[in-house]
This record gives sequence, structure tokens and C-alpha cells, in this order.
Amino acid sequence: MRHVTDEEPPADEAPLLDELMPWSVAPLRLGRSWIVAPDVRTLRARWDRLVAAEGAERERLFRSSRARTPSSSVAALPGQRTGTGRLARESGPCPAPVRLAHGPFDEQWLIPDHRLIDTARPELWRVADAHQLFAVEQGYVPAPGPGGGPALLVTAALPDGRSPAGRPGRIRPLFRRPGGREPNVAPGLLALLGERYGHEVAAEELLAWAVAAARPSPVGPRVPLPRDRAVWVRGVELGRLLTGVQLRGARGGEKPRLPGGCRPYVRAAIPARPTTPVYDPEEEVLELDGGRISPVPAEAWEFRVGGVRMLEQWCAHRTAPAEPGTLEAIGPAAWPQEWTSELLELITVLALLARHEPERASLAAAPSLTRADLRAAAVLPVPQGARSPASVLDHQEEGPEGQFALL
Repeated sequence: MRHVTDEEPPADEAPLLDELMPWSVAPLRLGRSWIVAPDVRTLRARWDRLVAAEGAERERLFRSSRARTPSSSVAALPGQRTGTGRLARESGPCPAPVRLAHGPFDEQWLIPDHRLIDTARPELWRVADAHQLFAVEQGYVPAPGPGGGPALLVTAALPDGRSPAGRPGRIRPLFRRPGGREPNVAPGLLALLGERYGHEVAAEELLAWAVAAARPSPVGPRVPLPRDRAVWVRGVELGRLLTGVQLRGARGGEKPRLPGGCRPYVRAAIPARPTTPVYDPEEEVLELDGGRISPVPAEAWEFRVGGVRMLEQWCAHRTAPAEPGTLEAIGPAAWPQEWTSELLELITVLALLARHEPERASLAAAPSLTRADLRAAAVLPVPQGARSPASVLDHQEEGPEGQFALL
């Protein structure tokens, strides 16, 4: 289903990502924040507290919504072995948490239990595997201001599609089927690009170009496709580099690293309960209540998505106080070492991405194909079937109360 607008975009403009990767999924609606945490131990402690409670106390802790209560009867999430009996009767151990891209640049953990999630988008879970990558559109922010940030990010973790500002965008899997099968690309597009650029173009190459060249617009990211082969090759190379940085070693890649002398280190340990981060641009120091990390380049501190500083938001997700007596209030007694390691990695990621912003911006100046060109090549309009999830007919999924349904 088209998500941007019912009005036909101008024919002389660059195509929308919605036209190049036509199948998309709306962001998840989790419904309750306690089912996500930066560490696995916290989630298990919250689950244990929930199942130890009974009756009204369990319902209070659960935080019921119109979509989910402890009495809701729902199917298991595809690929997850979790209970399908009513949560009001649950007494077993916490389901194994899975990695979640909780908004841009913040990988946390999620309890993958359908009984806990208001709108989980099962079609997304069906194609989430070791071969999949997800292109995640970022919300458009029309107001002028610093650091709108990239229009498109990529992750190997299941994304929830949250946006720090503006209306959340869509999630676009690279492949429509598990196992890296059936690229989520407009029919005929890869053949057209291969003919123009003189080599076979794979879906991964198109995604790399989009990561490098996508630019924001009120109707979703636009992705100009260059007329010049040399520009395409340069953009794909840049996009692969940016994708590798964002994936942080996933899918067999290398962990991102800054050159020697530029790598951030912990100069003073972060205390048990830090609050607001403070940045000193002259010293390039990030301070958390006496904890000190440096060097932190100014471009990493100022890196924004939707006008929001990513480092500030990352820290806020781990330091914001929670309401006493709630499951959200259950967390580590002290700042875990793995959080410090993740913070150092995030600083590295943002610094590397910021260094390549001028190269990314330069791609927009090259002459590009228009929507009219894609219409003339019969790539547009996209067939409606390409916008729908692929059928899955080869496995069973557990329905409510242990029943099975063939999909």
C-alpha cells in the first residue's frame, strides 16, 4: 500500500524510495516500554517480577492497552518459540530476548512475545534472518535547523521504526522472502540499471546507492539514480562503506574503527547512576557526572537525526528516571561495562558517518534519471503485487492457545 500520498509525484523529479523498493512495513507499535531494555538481564528481571504477580497487580504492571491485556489471545511471532496461552496464566521463564534497532543508532533488546506487543508486524518477522537487511526511513522534519541527518539508515537487527522527530517513515526489507530470496526491488529496475551501467546490478548495490544518495522530502526519501556510470560506482562504494559502519560488524563485516589517535577512550569511569551528559568542544570530552570519555569529535556529538542529537538521546534512554513501582523502574544497580563499550562504538560510528557527509552531499549534484525516464522504461508504475508481502506457504506458525495454522 502506498504510504506517502495519493497525489502522483511530479514526473520530472527523482523517484521515491517507495517506487524503487516498493514493499514496506509500518513501524512497530510496542504499546509498553518495559519490554525493551539496553541489556538482557533487565528484561529477565522485569519478566520475573511480572509473572510473580497475580490478578490486578499483574494487570497493573503489564500496562494494558486496547490492543493487549493479560487476557489477550494471540498467535506466536513468526520464528519465535514463545507461549500462546493467555498471559494471565503465564508462569514460565522469560522468552529469549532478541536484538532490536530501537530508533536510529540505538540497538537494545526486546522480549519477542506477541502477547506483549500491540502491533508487532508479523510480516516483518517472517523475513528477518541472517541474510536480511532493513532500510529504515527517517521522519521528515520541515522546519529549518541544524542536522536533519540522513534520510535513510540500514540495520541488520529487527527495527521498530521509531523516529526521534517528525512522522516515522517505513521499514523496507531488502528481500521479500527468507534466505535472501526475491529482492524487494521494482520489477525491471535492476535490469535497466545493469544496461545503463554496463554490469549486472544486484539488490545490495541498489541499497548501497540509496544509503549514500537518499535525500529527505515531505513524501518520503527520494533516491536520484545517476545517468553517469562513474557517479554510480562512486556512490555505491560510498554506500557500502556507510552501510558497513552502520552494521557494526554484523553480516560478517568488520567493527568500525577510527584511526589511531582519534579513537575514544574512557579517561574516568562512568558512575553508577549518571544523569545528563555534558560535552566540552574545546577538550573534545564527553562527561557523565565525573565519567569522562575522549576524544569525542564535535561532529560525533553534533550528529543529529530529525534534529535530535544521537549521543544525547542514547544517554537519555539509559539515564531517564522511571516511575517507582513500575516494571520500567527495574534496571541495573550500576552502569554496566557493556554500556560503556556500546557508547564508545556509537561515538566511532557517528564520527565516521559525519566524515563522509560532504561526499554524500556531492552525489545530489549529478544529473539523474527522472520518474518520466522510469515510466518510459516500463519500471513505473510499480505493479500492485510488488507492494504486498510475499506468500509464505512452507511452514507452520503457532496460533492462539497452541493451535497451528498453515500460512
